[in-house]
Amino acid sequence: QVQLVESGGGLVQAGGSLRLSCAASTRTYRMGWFRQAPGKERTFVAAIWGGGDQGYLDAVKGRFTISRDNAKNTVYLQMNNLKPEDTAIYYCASTGASAGEYDYWGQGTQVTVSS
Repeated sequence: QVQLVESGGGLVQAGGSLRLSCAASTRTYRMGWFRQAPGKERTFVAAIWGGGDQGYLDAVKGRFTISRDNAKNTVYLQMNNLKPEDTAIYYCASTGASAGEYDYWGQGTQVTVSS
């Protein structure tokens, strides 16, 4: 069982930056960030594999950077040049210690970008 605790959300003006953190209770293989805007489905934002490979939603490429600190079992999402359309609840997700599905989810953290 993996427990995920997110932090770092908040209110920011367009063009600003935020950094989200997600601490896992144990080692994981793949960690990712998803987001859900009001009235919309949850969508993938970014992922990072145990070896450091990364993947991003096209809409955030060049603005968001995912990274991880394996010693701390923590993943980060640095979000720069935020836009109002980035407003959503952001969720951290992970697999277990080996490859597989995103079986574990955090509670979510609100990101609001004002225009």
